[in-house]
Amino acid sequence: MRPLPEGEGPLILGGDVGGTKTWLGIFRAGGRDAAASLTLLRSAKYSSKSSGSLEQLVAEFLEDERQTVDFACFGLPGPVRGTRVRLVNLPWEVDAEALTTRFRFRGCFLINDLVANAYGIGELAPSDFVVLHAGAADASGNMAVISPGTGLGEAGIFWDGRKHTPFACEGGHCDFAPRTELEVDLLRHLLTPYGHVSSERVLSGSMGLPNLYEFLRDTGRAPENPAVAEALKTGDTGAVVTRAALDGSCRLCEQTMELFASILGAEAGNLALKIMATGGVFIGGGIAAKILPILQKPLLLEGFLAKGRFREFMQRIPLRVILNDRAALLGAARHALHGAEALAAKR
Repeated sequence: MRPLPEGEGPLILGGDVGGTKTWLGIFRAGGRDAAASLTLLRSAKYSSKSSGSLEQLVAEFLEDERQTVDFACFGLPGPVRGTRVRLVNLPWEVDAEALTTRFRFRGCFLINDLVANAYGIGELAPSDFVVLHAGAADASGNMAVISPGTGLGEAGIFWDGRKHTPFACEGGHCDFAPRTELEVDLLRHLLTPYGHVSSERVLSGSMGLPNLYEFLRDTGRAPENPAVAEALKTGDTGAVVTRAALDGSCRLCEQTMELFASILGAEAGNLALKIMATGGVFIGGGIAAKILPILQKPLLLEGFLAKGRFREFMQRIPLRVILNDRAALLGAARHALHGAEALAAKR
């Protein structure tokens, strides 16, 4: 490894890769260890679906970069094992060794996108969160992140008594668990086209919102607004439905978002119970911050708390929404510092 200038931390490339968009950012670390401060020098957002590969985006982003990037870390959607990953929701294969060779990194690390999101929580300011439920004043312990976006991501954050360490899971692909007659009908409605109905099938922008809207429309729960029907011919279903729900112009869209919020609260509560997230649950992803007025209504919180005999237990768990859409980008950079420190320890 080439030595760093005295007193200067490494230059880091962070990446948050999603099915819809990809954030890339250059950071300067204020020191050489994993606890060093991070300063974002510049960042850019790209359309993932319009790009052929992550390597192509990195080359474009670094084209005019005059400084040498020391380390890189990319948060990727789906299971991450080893140094080569085939992505979920994108026809990309990411190869850490190929990236290292082409861009002459000293180290390149691949992690799950929700792990990156979890690492990023520690980089955020209090103003980057909205509190949906304060929980207990002395809340501590494990934490969790759930992020509906193009898909549904989930991750845990383990508390060992000294520090928090994020870990990946694929809980968004667990079975959807209906709680009401309406949700039982929803499950039946989705069983035929999908066979296996996961939480992601009802809690995501690419699948969940269209599925909820079409279920409520096709089963006659509310009439379709002609203007919305026309907009859906050319527009993204999630965006169209969300906009019409927020401005109150379509009751069917409002019902769709209310059902989405209720199920999201329930799944966030399920995640909290499964990993004993007594330190808090964070809702991230590309949808939550955009529909904050809907999430602040009682439906989401009631879904989160309604765990029968464990309602009192759930009352003590804080629940927050992450507003900063670069949390995972910050988290990827933080993980790169951890990786750099681990590589240095091996020498």
